Amino acid sequence: MKIEKVILNSLVCNEEFSRKTIPFLKDEYFHESEYKTIFNTINEYVQKYNSLPSEEAISIAIGKLPHNEDEQKKCQNVITEIFKLSDSHDAEWLINEAESFCKEKAVYNAILESIHIIDGKSKDKSENAIPSILSDALAVAFDTHIGHDYIEDSDERYDFYHRKEDKIEFDLELFNTITANGVPKKTLNIVMAGTGVGKSLFMCHHAASCLAQNYNVLYITCEMAEERIAERIDANLMDISMDDLRSLPKPMYEKKLANATMGCSGKLIIKEYPTATANVNHFRHLLDELKLKKKFVPDIVFIDYLNICAAARFKNGANVNSYMYVKAIAEELRGLAVEKNLPIFSATQTNRGGFANTDVGLEDTSESFGLPATADFMFALIGTEELDEKGQLMVKQLKNRYNDVVSNRKFIVAVDKSKMKLSDIANLEHENLIGTGFAGDIGLPEKEESEKYSEKFVEWNI
Repeated sequence: MKIEKVILNSLVCNEEFSRKTIPFLKDEYFHESEYKTIFNTINEYVQKYNSLPSEEAISIAIGKLPHNEDEQKKCQNVITEIFKLSDSHDAEWLINEAESFCKEKAVYNAILESIHIIDGKSKDKSENAIPSILSDALAVAFDTHIGHDYIEDSDERYDFYHRKEDKIEFDLELFNTITANGVPKKTLNIVMAGTGVGKSLFMCHHAASCLAQNYNVLYITCEMAEERIAERIDANLMDISMDDLRSLPKPMYEKKLANATMGCSGKLIIKEYPTATANVNHFRHLLDELKLKKKFVPDIVFIDYLNICAAARFKNGANVNSYMYVKAIAEELRGLAVEKNLPIFSATQTNRGGFANTDVGLEDTSESFGLPATADFMFALIGTEELDEKGQLMVKQLKNRYNDVVSNRKFIVAVDKSKMKLSDIANLEHENLIGTGFAGDIGLPEKEESEKYSEKFVEWNI
C-alpha cells in the first residue's frame, strides 16, 4: 500500500486531517502524475467550497481536464481505490506518516534541483543557492497550531500558569533569586564584562555546576583552546588552583577527577572553532553530529563568546555595520535555542566607556545595542581594585525577562580566580552588598553596618 493513497484517502474522508495537512502538502511531493492530478483537484475543491469532495465531484472535475484516455483511466482507478480504503487510521500515526512523506519528498526534490544547478541547467540559480535549498527541504515540518483562542483555550492557559517550568538552576543563591530559580529553555543569556574580569570564568563555573547537576553540557569556545577550558573546569570541580593542578602526579589527578565526578551522569563536550569563522549553522551541524555519533544531546550550551562568532546571514567581508552584524549573531543564537529547546549562555565585552565604569549599563555594550534587545537575560560582572583585594565581584542585572530587574539589581559574589570558582557571600560577610532595594532580604546589613559602609558605596558610585 502506497502512503500516497493513504494520504489522499484521508484528505477526502478525514476532515480534521485534511484541515491540518493541506496547508503543508504540495503537488511536487506526488511524483506520479495521477496522484498529483488528484491532489490538485482535492485541494482546489477544498479551497473553493470549504468542504471535502465526494468521489463523483473528483471524477467530474478530472474528466474535464485535457488528459488522454490512458491518463483519465489511471486517475479514475486511483479515485476508486482511495474511496474504498479504510479511514480508521490512528490520528497521530497518520500525521507523523504524512509529515515523514513530505520531508522525504522535499529532500529528494532538493537533491535533484541541486544536481540540476551543478550541471549548469538552471538559468536563475547558482551553486550558492544549494545550501539554502537543502536547508529549506530539511526544515519541512507540519505546524498544526494556528494560534491561541483566548476564550476556548482558557483551560490550557490556566494549566500553563500553574505548570512548573523546566529550568536549570545556578549554584549561587542570588542568581536563583533573580531568575526565579534558574533559566528556562529556549532562551539566550548574556554575561557582559570588561577584558579579564570574568566572562569565561563565570561560564566555566556554571558549566561545571550544570555538569555536577547531571546535565549534559556543550561548551563551544571561539577564543581559547579546548584543553584550556577543560583545565578551568578541572580546577573548579576539583577545588584546586590551576598552578597546583599542573603539578599533580597523574595518579593523584585521576583520583581527584574520579572523586569530583563520582555519581555524575551528565557529560561535558568542549568544541573549539577558530575565531570569527563559526556561525549558527556550524553549531547546528555540531549538535546533529554529536547526536548521531555520540548519542549526546546537550541540556545547555555555552558559547565563548558571541562577538567573535560569525553571522550566518552575512558573508565574510560583507559591508555591514557592527550593529547589524552582532544583532544578527544574537538573533541566530536565540533562534537556535528555540529550535533545539535549550538555554544558551554567551558573553560580550563592554565598550571603551564601560571598561573603567563601576556602574555598567546597557549603553556600555560593545559593538551593538541589538544584542541586549535580543537577549532574555543579561547581567554585568564588575571588578574594582577593592573588590579584587577581597576576592569579590559585583553583579548587576541589565535585562531580565524572568523576574523584576529592580529587585536585587546589584549584589556581590565571592570569586577565587585561581580555582575558577564563584560562591555566595556568607551572611556575616554581606557588608559589601548594595543597600536596601538592591539585595533583597538576604544578608542585608543592619542600619549601623549600612551607615558604617555608606562611604564605600559612594566611592564605588553605587
